[in-house]
Amino acid sequence: KQTTVTMASEVFSYESLVHAVAGAVGSVASMTLFFPLDTTRLRLQVDENRKAKSTLAILKDIVREEGLLAPYRGWFPVICSLCCSNFVYFYCYHCLKASLLKGRPSTSSTDLITGIVAGVVNVLVTTPLWVVNTRLKLQGSKFRNTDIRPTNYSGILDAFAQIIQKEGVGALWNGTFPSLLLVLNPAIQFMIYETLKRYLRREVSRELLSLEVFVIGAIAKAVSTTVTYPLQTVQSILRFGQCRTPTEKSKLLSSLRTIKTLLVNKARKHGILGIFKGLEAKLLQTVLTAALMFLLYEKIVSLTFRVMGLGNSHLKKH
Repeated sequence: KQTTVTMASEVFSYESLVHAVAGAVGSVASMTLFFPLDTTRLRLQVDENRKAKSTLAILKDIVREEGLLAPYRGWFPVICSLCCSNFVYFYCYHCLKASLLKGRPSTSSTDLITGIVAGVVNVLVTTPLWVVNTRLKLQGSKFRNTDIRPTNYSGILDAFAQIIQKEGVGALWNGTFPSLLLVLNPAIQFMIYETLKRYLRREVSRELLSLEVFVIGAIAKAVSTTVTYPLQTVQSILRFGQCRTPTEKSKLLSSLRTIKTLLVNKARKHGILGIFKGLEAKLLQTVLTAALMFLLYEKIVSLTFRVMGLGNSHLKKH
């Protein structure tokens, strides 16, 4: 009975809630600032016939062809999805960590395992939101690839309704398989981030400076993004799901065979570097976004615990 109470207190702890809210707020603020870079990355991943240029050149093309606000198209559904996704991830991550460690110091392997489990929970819960926001973000875009079918959704709820009606409930989980493989991305990111943070704290014996948090957040995201980028491209294509493919193939959307086929076709058509098309825009966006997110997250958590009068003990644990 006592064990059950202890586990319940770890799962529903106020501390985990603080981390979850801080992670969600930090990610929303940072993504809003760097959103046009994400628009560029997604366009390069999905529209195969668009030439790979510099991030700034692609942004200029989008603004010239589609209007000044085009780089922020789909901002609201993306922010909703990101807020939910990061809340779930940070909450699960810190709950699991508290349950596993029980007051003991953390290690890199614990950070990695915790990150993977939290990532799996997050993927299964939030994939439908990401499928919808990918489509809304690309709706109305001027594609070079004529095989892409246009969509006509009036909003988040209408997109959900149309996808279920026309493609079935399963379509909301398009790209789940690569997404499950991609839980390695945040898991590697958090492992590197937490390891570097522990190392720096041992060296300097003080709370980390804003610049230090920003830099280690950027390093962690740069490594995890580069390693997993080809899978992220496949994930975007599957989530969008609007290429004109025969019906029998679409049943295999989330299979390992489909992932392999998409990667091989991209490599044949554009060379090995073709599977990394859009990486520059992705790195620019994701590294800056993650670095700012970690900075805001640390500041919000630190401020909240100080206001509650729990500063020292919780900051050391954190």
